[in-house]
Amino acid sequence: MVALVVLAVLLLLRAAEAFFAIFGGLLFAIMFNSAAKWVRAMTGMPYGVSLALSVVVPTLLLGVAIAFGASAMADQASELGKRIPEAARQLEDSLRQWRLTHQLLEQKERIRSLLPEGSEAAGALGGFFSSSFGALGNLVIALIVGLFLAIDPPMYVNGLMHLVPVGKRDRAREVLNAVGSSLRSWLAAKLAAMLVIGVMTTVGLWLMSIDLALVLGIVAALLSFIPNFGPIIALVPAALIGLLDGPEKMLYVVILYMGIQALESYVLTPILQQRMVDLPPALTIVVQVLLGVVAGAMGLIFAAPLTAAGMVMIQKWYVQDVLGDRPPTG
Repeated sequence: MVALVVLAVLLLLRAAEAFFAIFGGLLFAIMFNSAAKWVRAMTGMPYGVSLALSVVVPTLLLGVAIAFGASAMADQASELGKRIPEAARQLEDSLRQWRLTHQLLEQKERIRSLLPEGSEAAGALGGFFSSSFGALGNLVIALIVGLFLAIDPPMYVNGLMHLVPVGKRDRAREVLNAVGSSLRSWLAAKLAAMLVIGVMTTVGLWLMSIDLALVLGIVAALLSFIPNFGPIIALVPAALIGLLDGPEKMLYVVILYMGIQALESYVLTPILQQRMVDLPPALTIVVQVLLGVVAGAMGLIFAAPLTAAGMVMIQKWYVQDVLGDRPPTG
């Protein structure tokens, strides 16, 4: 076990993106498997047919939606890319009107000179963006891995159990089922929250007559998958677009995003929390920072589900089995 832990740490440090691609494949497999089981329960069809329907039908619906909305979304995405630099310049001009921020902006070059090496900083920034773009390819790989895992889950589970001592296999299977159940509940709750946030953001921006409401709503929905940091990142382009219509409109956009985030944190999450593992916010942030340093965008994306899985394994294998702190029965 010690050797396996050391090997896992070394693989994480040397091949972090591959590790997260595999973990992403597990999440996709759980999603496909859950959908297939639901279809089988509703229709009584075999698992293979249910899995095919649960994959093909949403893919076709997504393709139809993209076919009808691709042009509008592409135009809005292109327009967003053009407007953000303009809004950023306008924000800088507005900040220069204030004495304190004007002095800070005037010292921008001096702040840059305090960095160890400007070229190294630029290289690190470029590496971050290249890692972000590379994450898209890793997500495609994860999708393929997840599909193959979902085709025959028992084969992979039984194969994994052969690596465990005979006397420990029942407990290992129990822990593995608990991890799968936790990730399944977390994923279902997160997808529901993403849908609600995307719809509310799009409708709210549209009612405020903010341009590019559709693409900004999609961005908000996708980034809400990343706890803590995702909503902040999603707010930046929306606030800049609102600034083009005036500081008041930008303020309204910030209030809208804060309101949606508060609704998600204090209303939606407590409702969904009944179906998902309770992740301590401080622990989630720490894991996000650490994995973000190790693997960039991929670390931020998968930090929360990894934390959920890790909490279950620590609770089962260490707290209960090693420390003997088991919950009271009866």
